[in-house]
Amino acid sequence: MSIDRDTAAKVAKLARIKVEEDRLDALAQEFNAVLGFIEQLNEVDVDGVEPMVSVEPMRLKRREDKVTDGGMQDKILSNAPDAREGFFAVPKVVE
Repeated sequence: MSIDRDTAAKVAKLARIKVEEDRLDALAQEFNAVLGFIEQLNEVDVDGVEPMVSVEPMRLKRREDKVTDGGMQDKILSNAPDAREGFFAVPKVVE
């Protein structure tokens, strides 16, 4: 895939980036370089390679999933400007 000057201008407009007319050719070349690199990455055989979170195998720290604090609904809602039926009440913002 090749990016031309017009496509680079359209991408810049969609990204809301102001690009001067004389820089559009350079931007198109940069896009083409990125796409070329992506095509190189697509050629790599990754069959059988497990996804990793790090280059060194490690396990994430885990903790027991339990509630350590709670039961303070009344205390928390006491600061609310408007609370109804145990919840924060907010003004309607969508018409």
